[in-house]
Amino acid sequence: MRYTSQQIGLMIRDTRKKLGVTQKDLALTSGTGLRFVIDLERGKETCEIGKALRVLQTLGIKLTLTLPATTTATTTTATTKKED
Repeated sequence: MRYTSQQIGLMIRDTRKKLGVTQKDLALTSGTGLRFVIDLERGKETCEIGKALRVLQTLGIKLTLTLPATTTATTTTATTKKED
């Protein structure tokens, strides 16, 4: 499935709210800024990928990438390990 930046932003916002986390707390926990979290949730297309991945990891959202059929591996799940 292909998602737009706005759809991903909505997923992030919905997950954050279900977890009872404020935007400020998410920013602090993920090592980003409040403005970044606000922009990400609004679907800003130019948000930094590294920071976006940290927010996804912080919320427990998994990202699955599917490689083209011409490669040997067909699916890779991107998982990042949270550093203490």
